[in-house]
Amino acid sequence: MTFYDFQRRPAKGAGSCGGRPRAAATAAAERIVAAGGSRAAIGVVLGTGLGGLADRLGAAWATPAAETGWLATSTATGHAGRIVCGRLYGVPIVMLQGRVHGYEGFPPETLSRGIELLAALGVRTLLLTNASGGLRPDMTGGELVVVTDHVDLVRRPWDAALVPAADVEPAAAPYAPDLVELALDATRRVDALARRGVYAFLSGPSYETRAEYRMLRRFGADVVGMSTVPEVVAAQRLGLGVAVCSVVTNVARPDAPTLTDAEHVCQMAAGAAEGVWAIVEALAHRAAGRPRCGSC
Repeated sequence: MTFYDFQRRPAKGAGSCGGRPRAAATAAAERIVAAGGSRAAIGVVLGTGLGGLADRLGAAWATPAAETGWLATSTATGHAGRIVCGRLYGVPIVMLQGRVHGYEGFPPETLSRGIELLAALGVRTLLLTNASGGLRPDMTGGELVVVTDHVDLVRRPWDAALVPAADVEPAAAPYAPDLVELALDATRRVDALARRGVYAFLSGPSYETRAEYRMLRRFGADVVGMSTVPEVVAAQRLGLGVAVCSVVTNVARPDAPTLTDAEHVCQMAAGAAEGVWAIVEALAHRAAGRPRCGSC
């Protein structure tokens, strides 16, 4: 049994693609398209320190998240709060530069709004990225963890408006095995250090205590952070394929603790950008139907 076994699923008859974005998300998507943005098949949420990857898209168009009338603006360090529409290998991609977190004071349902907006823009495949603390002593700062499962220690109705409360069924695994393999293969092409792992979700805003680090290791977690899981839950209910890449920005050593701050986390995450970008490229290649070779 995994930790997400009893999350609520879309109601029967909700359609082959699961639930649907709320009307406000659909309206926000229409405003983006009317203003010069674009629909896309691939969506990317850029976590702490990774926002600069949006600048690599061609033919880019951007707007502040607040201009959508649907998304809230993050107050967290390293989250620019913009939507960027562009192309890579001819494939339309929408990126969110940053996300909002529960510890910023936003209500739970707000945390899934970015995913609803991406779905309303036509996204069917989603890459979520974040910065995290490594829980394994053999980890190093800057390595990537492609998430295969999660431990949700917050447990709130992230997108309750999408799912009738009476419909409770065992959920399928939200982390698509084919996307996990695609992501790992992409990181190997650029010689980025990467592994599979389990992501533990805590509410923050403080970093974990030494006792909490030990507890999370016993739970089987490999990394810990304060985001992403609400988005995974929403994406699953909306029928999106999800890949998650977590950048280890510091390694927890309960018996020899060190200080960590937000600026350090941003710097470490930015240093791992090439590995994350390789995954974006691999998704674009797949969407374009282009074969990959060992040198491209």
